[in-house]
Amino acid sequence: MAIDVIKESIECEQLLGENFSDNIIKSEYVIPDTHPDVIKVLTVEVRPKVNSKEVMKDKVYLEGDLEYNVIYLAKEEETMNVFNVGYTGHFSNYVEVKGADFDMDCECEAYVEHMDCNIINERKIGIEGVVKLKSEVYKKYNFEIIKDIEESEDIQMLKNPIEIDKIASNIETDIISKGVIEIPSSQPEVESILNWNINIKDREINVYDDKASIRGKAMVNLIYKGKDTRDIFAMEETLEFDKDIEVESAAPFMKNYSDFYVEGLEVDIKDNDIGEKRIIDLEALIKVNTKLMYKEDMNIIEDAYSPSIFMEMKKESYELNVTHGEGKEEIVVKDDIEIENSELRPKQILSCTGNTCITDKRIVEDKVIIDGVLNVNVLYKTVNEDNYIECVSEEVPFSCTVDVPGAKIQMRSLAKCILDGIEANIEAGNIAIKAIVNCYAKVNYVSNKEFLVDIESIEEELPEKKASVTIYVVQNGDTLWKIAKRYHTTVENIVNINELEDPDIIKPGDKLIIPGRAII
Repeated sequence: MAIDVIKESIECEQLLGENFSDNIIKSEYVIPDTHPDVIKVLTVEVRPKVNSKEVMKDKVYLEGDLEYNVIYLAKEEETMNVFNVGYTGHFSNYVEVKGADFDMDCECEAYVEHMDCNIINERKIGIEGVVKLKSEVYKKYNFEIIKDIEESEDIQMLKNPIEIDKIASNIETDIISKGVIEIPSSQPEVESILNWNINIKDREINVYDDKASIRGKAMVNLIYKGKDTRDIFAMEETLEFDKDIEVESAAPFMKNYSDFYVEGLEVDIKDNDIGEKRIIDLEALIKVNTKLMYKEDMNIIEDAYSPSIFMEMKKESYELNVTHGEGKEEIVVKDDIEIENSELRPKQILSCTGNTCITDKRIVEDKVIIDGVLNVNVLYKTVNEDNYIECVSEEVPFSCTVDVPGAKIQMRSLAKCILDGIEANIEAGNIAIKAIVNCYAKVNYVSNKEFLVDIESIEEELPEKKASVTIYVVQNGDTLWKIAKRYHTTVENIVNINELEDPDIIKPGDKLIIPGRAII
């Protein structure tokens, strides 16, 4: 007899592991002929970008570029002036992740742990530092299970409810955000752009039926050098962006796990109506990666039998990733940068930029503790007429506790720290730093589940029943299901003939009447 079944496809993933790798950077670059000799390096800004990733056996191979912007002091006509020069470097390295294989997915990230720039001679500089590479590898499962059996009057099924984390969609999209900065007449025209920085705020993703809506703000800080002057100026502009994406099967109850990346900024200096270079066109490229997930409640078949036929069942065991919980916490990170040289005391802050780096994370009962470092760079005008521009850097440690009720030490966690905003102020001759860092933690664990994947009837006669009735004494570990299956009857029949009020409560030593002619 053929057994008609209802099948369902399950697609889910398991966090196989995450790991880090330090990529040592050591390069030398020549100052272009169009630029003057280097007297003093103020700072080097580095923007890492992962271009390609490949999951291999027990490791992930990453390749990418490093965009350097070196700001330095040079002497022109007996006075010090600020200049900048850009270079492009390259990095590649392996991140070891045990168990990784070619068909698996991964999420990667590269960030600067620290970077220094030194003068080799007046026409050559050296850049040394560490770029930290991070890889998270996910093992995907895509399998079919038997969800139900059609026309099952004669087939008894034991079902248990489970909750499965399912992936609805993986979204990767680029968003272009445009804006314009107009230089006021109180400031000189633009000669060159020395540096820029973008910080993304107010990140928001809303999920609707078959659609996802992405919104946010790109806060642009731009430093330019004035025409016919050695003075430099800071400008700010907010670029709002939004994009609606069609996503098949998306629904409002789904959760999103998203990352925003600034891929680049195009800066174009233009003339205004009277021919002065006072218009700066901005075009930012923002990449958004979003994973839509939801929990599906399912009643899976744990066991099945028929009183009238023999059946053979095939089960498969899978390790499923279960999202236990998540939490967010906003913290304020403060520091005071002491300026020891009185000749380089700050007069005006031009820009304050930073990035965060997680150094450690650990789960304790009901919490995830995240330790990290805030790397800060402050460019400012000094009280000194000669060395009129200076830059200071500082590594500020921080710690954050994110509440995740029910989290246990043996579980696994993912953590992110996002710099939401940073500012610098002059206080008593020093520079006071204040930053807002949003910390996020997600706690997972692995659950081993057995699923029924195949069932078929066996052409074999049932044993002959010789006794008209059986009195059965309940043993330790017995359930009505096990007893009914053993004697080829149904739970309902046993409940009815024994007039049981609660079929879930039977005790060792209880005597039950088994209906029908029992097998001896």
